[in-house]
Amino acid sequence: MGKFKAGQSGNPQGRPKGALNKATMAAQKLLDGEAQTITQKAVDLAKEGNPVALRLCLERIVPPRKDRPVNLQLPKMAGVGDIPAVLIAILGAVADGKITPQEGQAVAGMIEAYRKGAELSEIEARLKALEEKIK
Repeated sequence: MGKFKAGQSGNPQGRPKGALNKATMAAQKLLDGEAQTITQKAVDLAKEGNPVALRLCLERIVPPRKDRPVNLQLPKMAGVGDIPAVLIAILGAVADGKITPQEGQAVAGMIEAYRKGAELSEIEARLKALEEKIK
């Protein structure tokens, strides 16, 4: 058994929000006033073909894309019964390389959320009907 109750911190005050550790503060002191010089050096190295500097500069100019719109023709989904055909279309798009597996998983996740919502709605309607019947 530990000294502290479950869910209770041993240091409730903790580190203040925004507080920097000593290493970060030391690094900031070293870089103060040098940002422009260092940035220019990275750009110069990138122009000379240094792959690490080039990647660093490009990542700052154009950050890596987190996601993108998925352009995918899917069968109409009028109800839960249409879900298997939609999932087959998603699998086909992944297999054909039209979308990535991660994109396919994201779209399938939305289909699953739709299914859960439709299922919940149906259960609620059945429950209300039963409650009305009992009254």
